[in-house]
Amino acid sequence: MTLPNLITIGRLILVPLVIVMIINERWLAAFLLFVAAGISDAIDGFIAKRFDMGSELGAYLDPLADKALIVSIYITLAMVGAIPAWLVILVVSRDIMIVTAVILSWLMEKPLEIAPFAVSKLNTAAQLIFAALMLGSRAFGLDLGPAIPVAQLAVALLTVGSMAAYLAFWLRHMAA
Repeated sequence: MTLPNLITIGRLILVPLVIVMIINERWLAAFLLFVAAGISDAIDGFIAKRFDMGSELGAYLDPLADKALIVSIYITLAMVGAIPAWLVILVVSRDIMIVTAVILSWLMEKPLEIAPFAVSKLNTAAQLIFAALMLGSRAFGLDLGPAIPVAQLAVALLTVGSMAAYLAFWLRHMAA
């Protein structure tokens, strides 16, 4: 168990706390916990790379923690009416598609290693920024006006782009 893995596990533990804060409309606490989770992601990655503490467990845990945070927050924000359901469906569908592709590849004895594409890194960043905007606007009572629909559109377009990239990659892999 490495220090980066312990930090990642801590990030996983933050997920239900953020959800509870959103459900109870404790926006400042939700925002601060979300920011702490984001900072912990940067710290564990830095430590893993800088001190050569990467591990196979970390390679699985880190993206799992990221997805748990994003998917949970998006679903919860939709439940309280803070973001539209269609955006949550799009975000979650992308992740389900990727997991399904990996499982199918494995079941068909054509294992697939998925590394993030540039568009998927941008997608994750946009999703995190949008969640921070939504939590922060409520925490600090800010009216972000047109920034919200622009950010929603960016998340939607990048999510669709990421889905298309992974689908094309998977189809090429399965056809080979």
